[in-house]
Amino acid sequence: MSIIVIKPIDPRLPASARLDGVLNFALEIIGHETIHTAEQLKHFSGKKLLFAIDLGDDGINLEYIKMLSKIRNHTSILNGCTAGIIVNGNGPLYTKSLASELVLAANLSGCAFLGRPLVEGTGSLENFKIQAKNAGCGLFDAYKLAAKELVGRLINEEFAKIEKPELLVLHASNHRTSNTMSLWNEVKSRLGDRFFYNEIGLRNGTLSDCSGCPYTMCLHFGERGSCFYGGVMQEKVYPAVRSCNGIIMLCPNYNDALSANLTAFINRLTALFRQVRFYDKALFSLVVSGYSGGDIVARQLISALNMNKSVYLPQNFAMIETANNPGEAVALEGIGKRLDSFAENICNTLIK
Repeated sequence: MSIIVIKPIDPRLPASARLDGVLNFALEIIGHETIHTAEQLKHFSGKKLLFAIDLGDDGINLEYIKMLSKIRNHTSILNGCTAGIIVNGNGPLYTKSLASELVLAANLSGCAFLGRPLVEGTGSLENFKIQAKNAGCGLFDAYKLAAKELVGRLINEEFAKIEKPELLVLHASNHRTSNTMSLWNEVKSRLGDRFFYNEIGLRNGTLSDCSGCPYTMCLHFGERGSCFYGGVMQEKVYPAVRSCNGIIMLCPNYNDALSANLTAFINRLTALFRQVRFYDKALFSLVVSGYSGGDIVARQLISALNMNKSVYLPQNFAMIETANNPGEAVALEGIGKRLDSFAENICNTLIK
């Protein structure tokens, strides 16, 4: 199988020998074609894509901005595609924020992303210190090896489906007043008995946040499927994460951020992540904002769970709505069709 490399060329920027070197190494024996302009970006239905973005000192690539605009304005242009990303920067900033922006836009246009889809080269490449030490090589060689590993996983990516999947549903909301919970109840009624459900509430002090144990201590407990702080994470959440096929995060927007308990869940997941990867778990989310900012919350989920914790991101992973008063979400104009589509996407992703 070949890959389409989407490598926008900004005429302001000099050619990047470093990014070219990384791509040449990663794609050495892989068939591929490369596009450089927004005009060349078209409906790549069902293709494997590798975004390769080079940034200037200001963290901007003007041709990438044109591509982003086209992706946002053509909401099925990447339908059925699966992608990875390489972002090459001149400094320590902007690589990851650009990546999460791109992943959300492409995902809402129908593109899935494999777990841990991002390889980022900051200006100093100091972010590769650990990988370089583990591989016994220099920083640039570690960068190239990471890109090659990403391409290998992208070529072979095929998310497995089963006959009756298990869904882990995580929330920290009040059942009686929460718009997010109301939407989940509507989705669940559409999914019916085609799934096993494991719903876990993380409210009212049931979950302590990660306190940053030393790496060796975290690894020690993670190897035993536990955590130094125990509690609901060790007793319920870790076993549920291990056994599930899909994770649904119910996320009301708290000050343009995930709620404290959902953030604590992600932080505490690190101990389990030390032992296993989550490439075979699919992430979905219901995001509800009182006024605006749902895209910010969705990007936090992408950064934390897809890019960092390796959870697979199916196309159109998030249903993002705006509702304030209790009961308002289920009365929004057109909500029935959007709920139908979201439920169907969960089924199409997980059920054989």
